[in-house]
Amino acid sequence: MQNRPFGRTGVSVSPLGFGGAPIGFLETERSRVATLLNGLLDAGVNLIDTAAGYRGSEEFIADAIGARRDQFVLVSKCGNKVDGLDAEPWSPQLIAATVDRSLRRLRTDRLDVMLLHSCGRDVLERGEALAALVKAREAGKIRHAGYSGDNEAAEYAATLPDVAVIETSVNVADQRNLDVVVPVCMAHNVGVLAKRPIANAAWKDLDQQPGFYKGYAKTYTDRFAQMLATGLDPNRLGFAGPRDWPEIALRFTLSHPGVHCGIIGTTNPDNARANVAYANKGPLPAAGVSAIRDAFKRAQGGETWTGQT
Repeated sequence: MQNRPFGRTGVSVSPLGFGGAPIGFLETERSRVATLLNGLLDAGVNLIDTAAGYRGSEEFIADAIGARRDQFVLVSKCGNKVDGLDAEPWSPQLIAATVDRSLRRLRTDRLDVMLLHSCGRDVLERGEALAALVKAREAGKIRHAGYSGDNEAAEYAATLPDVAVIETSVNVADQRNLDVVVPVCMAHNVGVLAKRPIANAAWKDLDQQPGFYKGYAKTYTDRFAQMLATGLDPNRLGFAGPRDWPEIALRFTLSHPGVHCGIIGTTNPDNARANVAYANKGPLPAAGVSAIRDAFKRAQGGETWTGQT
């Protein structure tokens, strides 16, 4: 897997990364997590993303690949209220305590990136939350600070000198950030992580989605159905049929300059291996990317489909 420079962080990341929400929320067996994560590292995936609010995820990652800590870029997120910590959301006290707790749970002496987890622009403008991450960076607890979110808040965050990484939604059914956020990140040499790069498998019926996904998968499912209704067709993109949507979706996300890594969330080692194979095929042909972009624009009609937080 050919790595890409990760903005101005000074490190390079694989085009495919791992998102750690499902392994915690879906109460995955530890042996399965170990197989999954070690298999990804063996395949060249070198970015692991988690968050303080992903129940059990940090501990699972530490158990599974803690002994291989120097082989991957470790990203976490903080700022929201979490169990066991009493400080106010987005307060310097909560952020400092969350950083320390994440270090303990992940059994590491540093986080490569710590992101503010989807706060509003007003929190960014007040500056206290980001300043708390800067303080953690100066103490050597984190290497880089950043922001996870969408739309105009992420656009603003990307302009801040202390923000080195943005995590934002980019996929076939969520394209606004390609126009609003990614260009600003490129102008400021900010690393970009694409969350939900396969659009939560929007081609599936909602009753096929795990309970963890159903709440926010509906938006993508509805959008994708409208895109199909406007003529989006895998055959016209040069693929055999609907079974190729996972490959099409992932390669679409990774086709865009300025998007450095797409983080997949899965509990299935077979699905992880399939995504590695898709990523290794490289970007979609330019004509396919344009067709998907055009389908998104047509399906919106007179609306503006915003990035999903």
